Amino acid sequence: MILHPVPGVVPIRLLIVTDAWAPQVNGVVRTLATVAEELRAGGDIVEVVGPDRFRTMPTPSYPEIRLALFPRRRLTRIVDAFAPDAIHIATEGPLGMAMRAICRKRGWPFTTSFHTRFAEYVHARTRLPPGIAWAWLRRFHNAAAGTYAATASLQAELAERGFRHILPWTRGVDLRLFHPGPATDFTDLPRPIFLYAGRVAVEKNIEAFLALDLPGTKVVVGDGPQRADLQARFPQAHFAGWRVGEALANAYRSADVFVFPSRTDTFGLVLLEAMACGTPVAAYPVMGPKDVVTNPEAGQLHDNLHTACLAALHCSRTTARSHAETYSWAACAAGFRAQLVLRG
Repeated sequence: MILHPVPGVVPIRLLIVTDAWAPQVNGVVRTLATVAEELRAGGDIVEVVGPDRFRTMPTPSYPEIRLALFPRRRLTRIVDAFAPDAIHIATEGPLGMAMRAICRKRGWPFTTSFHTRFAEYVHARTRLPPGIAWAWLRRFHNAAAGTYAATASLQAELAERGFRHILPWTRGVDLRLFHPGPATDFTDLPRPIFLYAGRVAVEKNIEAFLALDLPGTKVVVGDGPQRADLQARFPQAHFAGWRVGEALANAYRSADVFVFPSRTDTFGLVLLEAMACGTPVAAYPVMGPKDVVTNPEAGQLHDNLHTACLAALHCSRTTARSHAETYSWAACAAGFRAQLVLRG
């Protein structure tokens, strides 16, 4: 049974199981937290189960991310105590695998979402052939009643790789927090300001940005396992550390161009946040940017990132904001809810 959020509908008890949760700071966490908040505001009862409820270990090569250790027994108790009407498994980590096993054993339907090009991330760190991870991911998700995918490009790729029951699910942006305004950050740095914001990790391809010969200053907002190495190799760049909330919004609106060098992201929530602040985008024409930055006046996509960066300096900050305004968290949450499947 597909759920449709209409006036007068009976609230549902929704269980979201995710290996990506606070204190992690990334697009997956922001998306799940905001959707849960929107659904609760509409009357649903939403329980999010993350690694914070379990004994954990650091992820190899990425200690900032903690993985739940042998979570199935405790997760089973949590599930039974909550008695969900619908179950969504957001990630393919230990918690996601444990929840999938519980659902399969009990014959419960569930949905999943595909947030991360995990095969490419593993290959970047271990050189493991991506085909092995893709086969495992396909098996994981094809047990679900449906798999949410954020963009048309991702939906097409998953279909080509043999994934079934693919469901569209876009993203939103907080237009109240992320809005245009005066440049109050990085005022002591030479302009123009080219800004990257996000995890500082190998799969984000930040080196491609930092190696560019650009005027002004390159700024990196964020942290992660590659920061020390990049900071040592590119001392001319300004590393500002993590920013959240208003501090992050100030960083976006104080930049002249937001640079997104990743070739592996499935969406890129930061693209919307930057444009909402009026900051145009420079990126490669790959999945994520080509789906999100569809107006050339809001950002420039080019196989040569240097060319994209310089061209983006001439984009319209007003158009960037207007483009971001076409996305909303309310619509994102409604689309998420409408495609959930009742347990019985």
